Amino acid sequence: MKPVDIGKAYSQITHIWDRDKFDMSNGVEQHKKAISFVEKRGNALDIGCGCTGRFIELLSNEGFTSSGLDVSTEMLNIARKRHPDIHFILGDICECELPEKYDFITAWDSIWHVPLIEQRNVLTKIVEKLNVGGVFIFSFGGTEKESFHTDNFMGPEVYYSSLGTNGFLTLFIELGCIIRHLEFDQYPELHTYLVVEKA
Repeated sequence: MKPVDIGKAYSQITHIWDRDKFDMSNGVEQHKKAISFVEKRGNALDIGCGCTGRFIELLSNEGFTSSGLDVSTEMLNIARKRHPDIHFILGDICECELPEKYDFITAWDSIWHVPLIEQRNVLTKIVEKLNVGGVFIFSFGGTEKESFHTDNFMGPEVYYSSLGTNGFLTLFIELGCIIRHLEFDQYPELHTYLVVEKA
């Protein structure tokens, strides 16, 4: 599946996030941990921001100038209504050029939808767009090896991929990053997150 297909799938299921029962605390503590490693409060970007705006609100409250990027038209329509003062970009992270340099980038539950063949290129692009000392947090499937699969757990079929835990660590070390935190935060599930700093 291409990211444009992921965007179409997510445009069909905005109701999962756009409801009172959605847990708005999901991922917030992990982001607070990542923010604790950042000294400069400049630009911040939420890749795969979706419609809730919970990370954008957190980053804005922490003194960052926040913006969001998503491939789903409907997700961004909701996000823009909720946060009319925030700059949102409709785009595919595999293809779009990021317009700024950032001190903080998050890609929570989103990078795992990038095609496996594009994972290294996308992550390299993200690191290149970090200022020195900038921090990147993202979640991924903490598999032992590279893998990908599709499922329809949320309704429409969606694609997932992972470089595997060691694959991600190796790549970020090659890119000159400092590994700040790694956690299987929903163990025994494979949901994992990594915090890296650009050295």
